[in-house]
Amino acid sequence: MAKDQEIRHGRHCVFKMHVHLVFVTKYRRHVLDGNAIEHLSSIFSKVCGDFEATLKEFDGEDDHVHLLVEYPPKASVSKLVNSLKGVSSRMLRKIRPDIADRYWRGMLWSPSYFASSCGGAPISIIRQYIEGQQTQL
Repeated sequence: MAKDQEIRHGRHCVFKMHVHLVFVTKYRRHVLDGNAIEHLSSIFSKVCGDFEATLKEFDGEDDHVHLLVEYPPKASVSKLVNSLKGVSSRMLRKIRPDIADRYWRGMLWSPSYFASSCGGAPISIIRQYIEGQQTQL
């Protein structure tokens, strides 16, 4: 089985959960360059590791970034997002003080974010599978 298709195991669960996240810079300011995106990649990978999650894909442009994260059921997406945004803003400011003046009043990210679950079978297939289960009364 390909490494990308491996199902992860916890002590009491088996899972394969992914979330697509999009973070936008405050007021869509053009803060990020190629070097900043490289730094963000390593920062996001480290934070994901702290949550026992894995950063599968990452890329971005000068005003937003996209992340694909595989995460365990015990990790809350909102807590993961808060940590990703907070740590990345602080660390990028330390690593790249030259772009800190492009932050909006010390804030890199907009407070909002986009999150979408992804992967697995389409809803119609899952619904069909559940409807096909034998009901024992």
